[in-house]
Amino acid sequence: MSLCVKFKRFREEIVWRHSLTKLLLGIRNNTRTTDEKILEDLIRMGFENEYTLKNYLKSKDERIFHENYEKALKDIKSRFGKKYSMIINGKHYNSSETFIDTSPIDKRIRLGYFPLATSKHVRTAIKAAKTAFERWGKANYESRINICYTAADIISKRKFELAAWISYENGKNRYEAIADVDEAIDFIRYYSKEMERNNGFVVQTKNADSNERSKSLMKPYGVWAVISPFNFPFAILTGMSIAVIVTGNTVVLKPASDTPIIGSLFVEILKKAGLPDGVLNLVTGSGGKIGKAIVASRDVAGIVFTGSKMVGHKIMEDSSSVIPRPVIAELGGKNPVIVTENADINKAAEGIIKAAFSYSGQKCSACSRVYVQKNIKKLLMQKVVEKTRNFSIGNPLDQDVFMGPLINLNAYTNYQKFAKIAFRDGRVIFGGTVKRQGNLKHGYYVEPTIVEELPKSHMLFKEELFVPILCIAAYKDLDEALKLCNESEYGLTSGIYSTKKEEIDRFLDNSKSGVVYVNRAASATTGAMVASQPFGGWKDSGTTGKGAGGPYYLTQFLREQSQTVVT
Repeated sequence: MSLCVKFKRFREEIVWRHSLTKLLLGIRNNTRTTDEKILEDLIRMGFENEYTLKNYLKSKDERIFHENYEKALKDIKSRFGKKYSMIINGKHYNSSETFIDTSPIDKRIRLGYFPLATSKHVRTAIKAAKTAFERWGKANYESRINICYTAADIISKRKFELAAWISYENGKNRYEAIADVDEAIDFIRYYSKEMERNNGFVVQTKNADSNERSKSLMKPYGVWAVISPFNFPFAILTGMSIAVIVTGNTVVLKPASDTPIIGSLFVEILKKAGLPDGVLNLVTGSGGKIGKAIVASRDVAGIVFTGSKMVGHKIMEDSSSVIPRPVIAELGGKNPVIVTENADINKAAEGIIKAAFSYSGQKCSACSRVYVQKNIKKLLMQKVVEKTRNFSIGNPLDQDVFMGPLINLNAYTNYQKFAKIAFRDGRVIFGGTVKRQGNLKHGYYVEPTIVEELPKSHMLFKEELFVPILCIAAYKDLDEALKLCNESEYGLTSGIYSTKKEEIDRFLDNSKSGVVYVNRAASATTGAMVASQPFGGWKDSGTTGKGAGGPYYLTQFLREQSQTVVT
C-alpha cells in the first residue's frame, strides 16, 4: 500500500475515533435527544458518499466537470473495436465464437468484440475460483479491505473514463453515468467499512461452562456466481462482486451481454489493486448457456443475481434441484406513487417524471403507476405533461439531453408493442411514438409516454415494462389507493406525496415495499443512496428482504460457525 493511501487511511481512522468519542460522550451525557441524530452521527463518522457532480457544483466547477467528461469521450474512442478476452485465473481465454458490443446510441458504433463462453469455460472459471478460495477465504479481513480501498481509489481517479464507457455502452447521460460510477465507489467503501465496524463478524459469546471459551464467527461459503444487469452496469456489478470478495468468497462474474466492457474494466482495476488471480474470474456471452453451467455445478456455493423475475425464478428453481445454496436475487418492480389532495402538486409532478423517465424508465425502481385523488387528477396531469414536454430526448453524450435511447432492439420492440396497447385500451396524453429524426434513426430512441383511462387491472398497470410508459389513475380514498399499491406481485419501491401527517403515517405503516419515500421531489421512487437507503424488494421483487448498501447485506454472503474451546 502506497504512503499516500496509508496516510489517507490513518486520517480516516483518526476522524472515526474522534467522532466515536464525541458520540459516546454525548450518549453518556444525554445530549443526544433522538435515535435519528445518533444514526446520522454513526453514518457520518464512518462513511461518506462520493457525490462527484454535487461536489463540482458546490465548488462552482461545473464547467470542469463537463470538460473532464468530454475529454474522456474523446480518449476512449481510440479503443473502439478492440478484441477482449475472458479472464480466468489471471489468464486470457478466447472462444471460437464471438459477439459484438454495439452502442444503443448508434448501432453503427462497434465498441468491442467478446468471446462467447462455452460450458467448459464456465467450469474452468469455477475450478479456478474454488482453488483460489482455499487461500482467499482464510486471509484476514484487513488484507481484503485494503485491496478494496485501493480499488475504490483507482476507480475514483478513472471515474470520467468509466462514465464515458457507460454512456456509450448503455446510453446513460453524463449525470447518470457518473452517478453509476459514484455508487460503485460507495459500495466498495461502505462494505469495507462494514467489515471493519463488525470486526470481521466475530462475536464473543457467553461461556456455557467456566472452563469453556465460546465465540461466533461468520465465515465465507466459497465460490459465488455474480450475474449482473445492463442498467447499472458498474454500480450493481461492483456492489454484488465486492460483497462476495470482501467477505472472503471468490467470484465467477458474468456481466450483461449489452455492457461487457465495463465488466472487463472492473476486473482489470481489481487486478491493479492487488487482487490475487482466481479470486475474480470473468466469463462473457449467452446468459442462458452460462447460467445453465453455473446452476449445474455443485462447486458453486451461492448465486447473486439482478434481473427479471422470470429469469430469477428459473435460477432459484433449477438451483434448488442441484444443491441447497443461497440465491440472492433482485427481481424488478412495478412501483407505485400515491398523490393525495393534500400534496404539493409541483413537487409531486417533479418527483414522478424523474422517477418514471430517467434512464428511459429502465430502472427496476422506476415509477410506472400513479394513483391520484380524484379531485386533483386534472391538475396533476397538467403539471406532469407540462414538465415532461420540457425533457430533451436524444444523444445522451450531449450535455443538455435528459433521456437517451433504450438498451437494445428487444426493448425498442417492447416499447412499440406496449404503446400500441396503451393507445388501444386507454388514452395516451403524451408520447407513444419512436424517434427517427436525423441520426436518432440509428439508435433506439422513444418518447416518454403517459396514459390514463386504463382499467386498474390492466396489464400495463400490472406487468413490469422496463420502458418509459407511465400509467395514471384516480382513486376515491386512501384505503383504495393503498390497496391498489399493495395488490401487485412486486414490492420494490413506492412513494407518497402529502402534507398531512395521518396520511403519511398510514402509508408508512401499510406499504408493502422494501424502499419507501415521502414527498421526494428529487425522485418519487428511484435514487437510493448507499448507506442511506438500503435497496431491496419484498414479495416477487427480491428473495431475501435485505437491501444492498445496508447494514444486513454482507451477512448473506457468510455462514455462522460457533466455536467452543475447552481450556
